[in-house]
Amino acid sequence: MNDRTKTPVKNDPRQYSRLVVDGVKQTPSRAMLRAVGFTDADFSKPQIGIASTWANVTPCNMHIGELAKQAAAGADAAGGKAVLFNTITVSDGISMGSPGMRYSLVSREVIADSIETVVGAEGFDGIVAVGGCDKNMPGCAMAIARLNRPGVFVYGGTIRPGAGHTDIVSVFEAVGARASNRINDAALLKVERTAIPGPGSCGGMYTANTMASAIEAMGLSLPNSSAQEAVSGNKVDDCRRAGAAVVKLLAEGIRPRDILTRHAFENAISVIVALGGSTNAVLHLLAIAHEARVKLSLDDFTRIGKRVPVLADLRPSGKYLMSELIAIGGIQPLMKRLLDKGLLHGDCLTVTGKTLAENLADVADYPDGQTVVLPFDAPIKADSHLVILRGNLAPEGAVAKLTGKEGLSFTGKARVFEGEERATAAILAGKVKAGDVVVIRGEGPRGGPGMREMLSPTGAIMGLGLGDSVALITDGRFSGGSHGFVIGHVSPEAALGGTIGLLKTGDIITVDARRRSIEVKLSQAELNRRKKAWKPRKPYAERGVLAKYARTVSSASKGAITD
Repeated sequence: MNDRTKTPVKNDPRQYSRLVVDGVKQTPSRAMLRAVGFTDADFSKPQIGIASTWANVTPCNMHIGELAKQAAAGADAAGGKAVLFNTITVSDGISMGSPGMRYSLVSREVIADSIETVVGAEGFDGIVAVGGCDKNMPGCAMAIARLNRPGVFVYGGTIRPGAGHTDIVSVFEAVGARASNRINDAALLKVERTAIPGPGSCGGMYTANTMASAIEAMGLSLPNSSAQEAVSGNKVDDCRRAGAAVVKLLAEGIRPRDILTRHAFENAISVIVALGGSTNAVLHLLAIAHEARVKLSLDDFTRIGKRVPVLADLRPSGKYLMSELIAIGGIQPLMKRLLDKGLLHGDCLTVTGKTLAENLADVADYPDGQTVVLPFDAPIKADSHLVILRGNLAPEGAVAKLTGKEGLSFTGKARVFEGEERATAAILAGKVKAGDVVVIRGEGPRGGPGMREMLSPTGAIMGLGLGDSVALITDGRFSGGSHGFVIGHVSPEAALGGTIGLLKTGDIITVDARRRSIEVKLSQAELNRRKKAWKPRKPYAERGVLAKYARTVSSASKGAITD
């Protein structure tokens, strides 16, 4: 056998795999690969790792195993050698409101680390990552950016609407409606049985659809990948084309950090603002930017948000579901509108090998008469709904999600709760009244640990009919399905002695979105006195993954990164 060993060179499509399979020394590697299906011809092809997030633990990912096979077929047909492997996923919707939700954000780091581990160990030359639930999407994107090997992200697709135009948030809000006797047991059971009809990610502009849209806007997915139903021929075709696209990127020497520039992240922010996307996008874009070695901060969301309006009337605060946006053309026509208004950087490179402007050149506008995406002269909100707040309650920042429908300011007395469970129980028991500011603390990245999402308490508030008269503040975060007057990511968090950890029930809190301020009416002397008396709470976990996460995680204001 000829010795195939060569020194790796830049833009060599087999830069990494040749170190694993070429030459006499690597004969044992080839022998093992033959057992998993490699032929003689395969050893001279670039190897494409197909990272599947398939699992039967959630409808978001239950179909992704088959989609990953389609991506592998696309890579093989284009001249690569695909190798399938799996990473984990957990379900936010299922774990929501329980101790298990602490593992949700932690899973983002586990996913990124595990993809890096497999790709690095096996010497894959390129990557296709297929994700469907909230944390595996940013986890996949973080790994692609960190590895900087040609890669494409594929979104698993959105779920179809449930009976009566329902979705997962309908179920959470029905719990509150049942607690207030606005619906009966039969109605609650009906929504439980019919709201989730099959595979796909949660159906509004919640975190999954928000992040899919952001990743497409950054150029890391093929056009329209974010706007396809999970169960559709378009999604199968998207996967096949993604596999072929990675082989093309290898040939052209285009790597993720050529695509994930600062301007690409600015494009993502503009698109998620126009869509009315999830607060989680702030957290995840900061983390992906860190892996791409791009400087991005909370201030960038404020700067860009001042000039981009909210245009899409999508849930949770709007009327429509993602399937209805897909039916009129998805996000590509919206991106074309933003580009024409000078709100996107058209010169950004994408995984097609073309620029964003080139990809959008022939995109048709939305059909006349549609009401899902509004015109620039009649926006839902003239500037961003994602409002970065600062003040003595959040010196490092907090993130509010305010479309204007909830009002732009709120003053009320704090009702302080240590953790989500106590707050939810009090809300459902009718102990929270109009005018209250519910404060849920001890849920930050370190203190939770894991920064649980507060969909159960916000869903209960909405279901009880208090959505326009109660505010909620937390050092945790919110599901993309949360709406109302909600402020999360309060930093520094309570576990670090932040002001939120010093609050007492009855303190007067004022939030003003116009001034971008969040203040508690206490003197600095009183805050200093309370800080001196403050003692940290015993850690939730002293061993295992939660303890390791708590020891390494950064502030939410920096993306809750661990690397």
